[in-house]
Amino acid sequence: MTDYYPPLLPNQFFHVLNHANGFENIFACPENYRYFLEKYAQHIYPIAQTFAYCLLPNHFHLLIRIRSEKELEKRFMELKNNGSAILQDFENLEGLGDKLPKILSQQFSNFFNGYTKAFNKQQNRMGSLFIPRFKRRKITDDSYFFICLRYIHQNPVRHGLTKGLLDWQHSSLHSFIGNRKSRLEREEVLDWFGKNHTASEKEFWLFHNQGWDSDDLDLEI
Repeated sequence: MTDYYPPLLPNQFFHVLNHANGFENIFACPENYRYFLEKYAQHIYPIAQTFAYCLLPNHFHLLIRIRSEKELEKRFMELKNNGSAILQDFENLEGLGDKLPKILSQQFSNFFNGYTKAFNKQQNRMGSLFIPRFKRRKITDDSYFFICLRYIHQNPVRHGLTKGLLDWQHSSLHSFIGNRKSRLEREEVLDWFGKNHTASEKEFWLFHNQGWDSDDLDLEI
């Protein structure tokens, strides 16, 4: 059975996914998608690098790597100085012991709660918006990374929302066109397809336009 809740730890890759808690959508208008990414930048970008994402009406997918211990220590010290109760005794990661995965998960909870609060106010609704425990899978090898990358970007086509990969606007795929400014780890992703970026961009698009196979089914929510 797939482990949906592995601990979040430094320098490890994860496929993160979550779904609306019920039959509602988590995005009701274009502004919601923009605000989601704004809150993501506030809460998740400081603790994780992002390699791919796709936001769909009732769920989303992320491909991330938790930042290094040095980067996390800097971030946690900032949180401590801003009054974080859970980090009031923080000095370094070693002193956190088993608390580190919990603190990293709490960043996601803060992200979801912040978005939900604004969404509820806008939509005049109450209650939870996301499934309480967000799912994630640890990326254990290069092959799984590539499958996950393509799967995330192909998601709108899989769900019948668009016919073309670039027709869906709420995906990191657009960040790989030209030199658009982005927080995405674009250069590192292209490096996985070759050090010559002219050739690697070509390989990147060829790879994304391939079909999918049964291995991708393990990535479904």
